[in-house]
Amino acid sequence: MTLVLLGLHLAVTGVLLPRRLVGSARLRARLQARPALGAALWLALMASFTVALVLAAHHAFDPAAHEPAGLLGLLPHTDRLGPVVPHTHDWWLLAAVGAALTAVLAAVGARAGRARRRHRAVLDLVAVRDRRWGALVLEHARPTVYCLPGRRSRVVLSRGALRLLDERQLAAAVAHEHGHLRGRHHLFRLPADTFALLLGPLPLARLGRSEVALLLEMAADDAALRSVSRSELASALCALATSGAAPGTAPGDAFGVASTGVLDRVRRLARPGGDRRRRLAWGLVVSTLPALPYLLACAPYP
Repeated sequence: MTLVLLGLHLAVTGVLLPRRLVGSARLRARLQARPALGAALWLALMASFTVALVLAAHHAFDPAAHEPAGLLGLLPHTDRLGPVVPHTHDWWLLAAVGAALTAVLAAVGARAGRARRRHRAVLDLVAVRDRRWGALVLEHARPTVYCLPGRRSRVVLSRGALRLLDERQLAAAVAHEHGHLRGRHHLFRLPADTFALLLGPLPLARLGRSEVALLLEMAADDAALRSVSRSELASALCALATSGAAPGTAPGDAFGVASTGVLDRVRRLARPGGDRRRRLAWGLVVSTLPALPYLLACAPYP
């Protein structure tokens, strides 16, 4: 029964729910209304799927692991017959899996960090600092604006972007990139990229990675709207997207202002602000999703 429940959970979180979240315009709009929480929901789905997968493998090898005590089997306990040895193998299993996943996450993060350091070194050699915009300017004709996150973050403008955008559009584009840096969005993107690397064909991995990237761009848009107007940001996005700043103009480990979901973002900027009343409900969903597989696998038996 436990394996059946976990299998259903894996099917729902790994296949059905991701397709539903992407295919439903209403649900997608609700996530986009609070993009940071929306990205957290996708990451919580990935965490929930990972936990369920580990527990399913554990129960497949040891089907009766929790039959006597259910959820209490995870803890030291006693009964009327005397002390019962706690299920310490569960904690060792979780610790080993957690250590392995942390190692993979650290390896992917280290690789991205090395790429950013190499890119920063090149920028420091070939780019010129513009104190007015607080950014590095590249002598490149193609209009592009992007940021390089990390400890020594950089905002980069090309000479083509300076020629294309007016002052308010440039301010909007730069504010968007500073939104990425202040929000440390690269740390949100790292687990999604790692999950996609490990389970690429899975709909949750494939769709989740692209949706997290889009939602982080929308979160940076919201940060920029504290200092610029919706029309200024939308016009900057449209100008960059239609002038040759297509996806791929920013490096893979950077955030480009017009590199992801420009049409969806412009449509969103044209709509009124999102409803804030559902924030608590989304937060509860995000916080409980990773714990759900434990309840399915280890719930107390009658």
